[in-house]
Amino acid sequence: MPAIPLPDPELADGVIRLRSPRPADVPAITAACQDPLIQRFTFVPPNYTEAHARDWVGSEPLARERGEALSLVIAPAGGDEVLGTVGLLRPDWLHRTAEIGYWVAPSARGRGAATRAVALLAPWALRTLRLQRLSADVDVDNDASQRVAQRAGFVREGVLRSAIEAKGRRWSLVVHSLLPEDLA
Repeated sequence: MPAIPLPDPELADGVIRLRSPRPADVPAITAACQDPLIQRFTFVPPNYTEAHARDWVGSEPLARERGEALSLVIAPAGGDEVLGTVGLLRPDWLHRTAEIGYWVAPSARGRGAATRAVALLAPWALRTLRLQRLSADVDVDNDASQRVAQRAGFVREGVLRSAIEAKGRRWSLVVHSLLPEDLA
């Protein structure tokens, strides 16, 4: 598996920027991950603690080096506040595919941060990592996240019924994709 580089220069659009997670982010990440919507619609562990956040922040460089994931913090263009996170998950280097995932802290919702973050990271991943498909697989009940994917240019493909089991329930997922030719 190839290592995943950090975007260089940093991905930014004048409103937000995507940066590496830092130990100083642990309290904000911990607080955000208490949110019922983040708990319901992501794979963030239940009863999320500062130890979980420290482990996540600390494991990011190794996961990137091993080509397993890229995790970035969504921050304001002129600051370091944690608005949310965005990342590439479960890359399949043989087939040149990956999944994109994201969450936004409750205090930062409704301002387009997730859409901006996905719209920055997805084209970079397709062009720089030479991926041929990015997917955004979203719980069928998570309308806001589906809108994010679609506003960022992803195409809704359909529903995978009862696709996975996590957190004690079966999840049906709306599948969205972005291909290199969609960027033109």
